[in-house]
Amino acid sequence: MDIFGAKILIVEDEPQINRLIELVLLSDGFYNVKKSFDGAEALELIKSDKPDLILLDVMLPSLDGFSLCKKIKEDEYLKNVQVIMLTAKKMEEDVLKGFESGAIDYISKPFNNKILLARVKAHLKNINFSSYSYRNIKIDDTKKTVMIDNQEIELTKFEYKILKIFVSNVGTVFSRSQLLSYLRGDDGFDISERAIDVQILNLRRKLGEIGSNIETIRGAGYKLREPD
Repeated sequence: MDIFGAKILIVEDEPQINRLIELVLLSDGFYNVKKSFDGAEALELIKSDKPDLILLDVMLPSLDGFSLCKKIKEDEYLKNVQVIMLTAKKMEEDVLKGFESGAIDYISKPFNNKILLARVKAHLKNINFSSYSYRNIKIDDTKKTVMIDNQEIELTKFEYKILKIFVSNVGTVFSRSQLLSYLRGDDGFDISERAIDVQILNLRRKLGEIGSNIETIRGAGYKLREPD
């Protein structure tokens, strides 16, 4: 997966700034962007669908940015999430406190859009996008293995590729033509759109109970349901 498919969470309680950051990211090609306006709410989102990078405001209701960052870094599952702190404050002690809580970078508001994008891209390039997870599914893209509750399941090449794109883009609807293009890739396989339905059917069956989370969106395509 290239960096533009990375999961980015914006945690900012000021709606206008939150929306501005979202638009800056989307206009540059990032498409997997989520938003939160509250520290406690953000923590639940992070636990249910782990992001790759968080743009985290310091001053938040319910749970401030420093405390949230510390909780993330103390969690074995979440500790590798990249956190960039955002704040209107420029005091040195706040910068130090951000780094001490586990942040990898610090951007003061108001920020320059180009600098924000440059920082985001620089840190995403340091992430190894070789493992993915969703509920009790673990995908190792280096070994091309899929584990459910530590039990490996056998998937065809096409089934594996479909599952990977779903897990790395939870909640995103993919049309049959999009999946078809993705499956063909640089291998040039000749596969029909109708065959996509067969691949999805087989994938659901092999995933067992969790397979029901692959939803059919009438007239649109398929998506992997976001965790409750």
